[in-house]
Amino acid sequence: MGNDTSTVRAVLDQVKADGRSALTAPEAKKVCDAFNIPLPSEGLATSSDEAASLADGIGYPVVMKIVSADILHKTEAGGVKIGVASADEATAAYDEIIANAKSYKADADVAGVQIQQMLPSDGQEVIVGAVTDPSFGKLVAFGLGGILVEVLKDITFRLAPATNDQALSMLESIDAAEVLNGVRGADPVDKAALAQIITNVSNLISEFPEIQEMDLNPVFATKDSAIAVDALITVDFSEQPEIFRPSDKEIKETMDHIFHPKGIAVIGASDVDGKIGNSVMKNLINGGFKGGIYPVHPKADEILGKKVYKSVLDIEGDVDLAVFAIPAQFCVGAMDEVGRKGISGAIMIPSGFGEVGEIELQDELVGVARKYGVRIMGPNIYGFYYTPENLCATFCTAYDVKGKVALSSQSGGVGMSIVGFSRSSKMGVSAIVGLGNKSDLDEDDLLIYFEDDPETQVIAMHAEDLKDGRAFAEAAERVSKKKPVIMLKAGRTEYGSKAAASHTGALAGNDKIYDDILRQSGVIRAPSLRSMLEYSRGLQVLPTPKGENILIITGAGGSGVLLSDACFDNGLTLMPMPDDLDAAFREFIPPFGAAGNPVDITGGEPPVTYQNTIRLGLEDDRIHSIILGYWHTIITPPMVFAKLTAEVVQEFRDKGIEKPIVASLVGDTEVEEACEYLYDRGIVAYPYTTETPVEVLGAKYHWARNAGLLKG
Repeated sequence: MGNDTSTVRAVLDQVKADGRSALTAPEAKKVCDAFNIPLPSEGLATSSDEAASLADGIGYPVVMKIVSADILHKTEAGGVKIGVASADEATAAYDEIIANAKSYKADADVAGVQIQQMLPSDGQEVIVGAVTDPSFGKLVAFGLGGILVEVLKDITFRLAPATNDQALSMLESIDAAEVLNGVRGADPVDKAALAQIITNVSNLISEFPEIQEMDLNPVFATKDSAIAVDALITVDFSEQPEIFRPSDKEIKETMDHIFHPKGIAVIGASDVDGKIGNSVMKNLINGGFKGGIYPVHPKADEILGKKVYKSVLDIEGDVDLAVFAIPAQFCVGAMDEVGRKGISGAIMIPSGFGEVGEIELQDELVGVARKYGVRIMGPNIYGFYYTPENLCATFCTAYDVKGKVALSSQSGGVGMSIVGFSRSSKMGVSAIVGLGNKSDLDEDDLLIYFEDDPETQVIAMHAEDLKDGRAFAEAAERVSKKKPVIMLKAGRTEYGSKAAASHTGALAGNDKIYDDILRQSGVIRAPSLRSMLEYSRGLQVLPTPKGENILIITGAGGSGVLLSDACFDNGLTLMPMPDDLDAAFREFIPPFGAAGNPVDITGGEPPVTYQNTIRLGLEDDRIHSIILGYWHTIITPPMVFAKLTAEVVQEFRDKGIEKPIVASLVGDTEVEEACEYLYDRGIVAYPYTTETPVEVLGAKYHWARNAGLLKG
């Protein structure tokens, strides 16, 4: 059955004409009927006699509810009566509901009382709803419903419109998903019917963007049906700003000019030490950039051996990129010259824009750039690095540790942490990008560019918000199939509850939405800055696993327990030990050790025991990844363990056998050197922790599952 969009349009037009922000219950019923969203039979009574007549026609028992656009939460107003079982009860209930409504809000515009079929109470109560998020736009929601919905807060979100498969996935994503399968002898609910309601709601709010929030609460789900008790719908008819969203082709072409420029103009270049324009010039020169470097300054003739130009318009050579190092008040005029020169990208280091409340100045800057097709990075940033081009367009230190991780940050402080960690850990990077105010270029632009960048294998991003979350999610869903995408989302505050009219809106905490949408898009969410950095470092080192079976080999029983707990916390599966493999391990460990999984070889064993058990784990095809737990002993010192482990792993790599291996080393300070030795040889190892190596392995598995790379 198709959707009746004309009926919905007529209802919404009337609501707009009345200057209202919410639909009445009968209007919501019309809208739901038009999109095949099941609600009980009902009618509107405007007198007590009419209430009795309608109730007779629907059949007892009935539910009676106040109908008023001014009273959204009917129960609080004494505007609901349930289990009305006769005409006399209907007459009395009508009069009481009207009186309660006038007492609750004397000036309320009351349309009457809704008479509604009373549904059986033996179904599972759930909630289906929708909200409008400032970043992600239209979202559909599902969770446990009823009076405890805001206490339990067991709800999940998806981008609208949602497919049937996505709707079904929502049913499995709530914490209490097992309840839907039937517990304590209860029948399982009709999941197909619930999924259909979810998709129909998502189609409705996508078709009519003026719908801001929607609640179906509760929805009674039984073994063979699902029907909502009622619907609450709020609207917003204000004009929404158009989102600037160039095509992927346009983004890639412009970003290619930014990351591979033939020439760079430094606007505000200086020969004075300590000036930003001086630092940018030094980094470009000392970093080894081979293209043209053109300082721009109105009063100088030469800076650091380079000819100075009064304006970018005077530069004879090809210029693809302009780095701004001038005060904010001069940037608009300079941007006009950059645009007239045909420069593709502008790196806006200066502060003094939106971050300090100068929104109009920032908008003016962007407007000029858009006029000429210039893309802006920033403002209020440290610049960016792109190591394949030896490009250090920043006032910070030059960077030359090349690798395959592209990182970005919204914060300058986080950016410097990335630089410091990368250098300290020897984690090579392809790019480090500052985004700052994100007046133009943002995370989805970077995703689209790095998707096809051969120099980038892993993408990691710190963000305080997403300017266009929907664009990011759409890009991430595609890119994460090819390369791991890691995000550190800062800020876990709720925005929705303070102004939400619906239960769904009150539950739409910002962080919960981010968590659900990022997960559905295949993004690995890092819980901390350190986690983001460690995931970035480890994921480019670890090979992709071929299956889910994890084996733990440890020299300490306590470490084995902690490593096992960490596996559970990170969604990893310890392989049940087959009898033949159990017997094989027992050949190498002492009688008081433990085979099974974890394999506990005990701490008093010589190096050969580690060697033999690791070799056995590598050669057995049933084992897909290995976690090592090392305990510092005199018998097997840390560097002895590290070297023999690396030798065994390399032996199998030479045979074409490579598995993800992570290691936890506990002991005295010597384990630090051993961990560094192992990491340098492709074995992700950490001292003094059992959690971190398993978290990194879990992140690799998260990506591999999402990318469809695991067998079975």
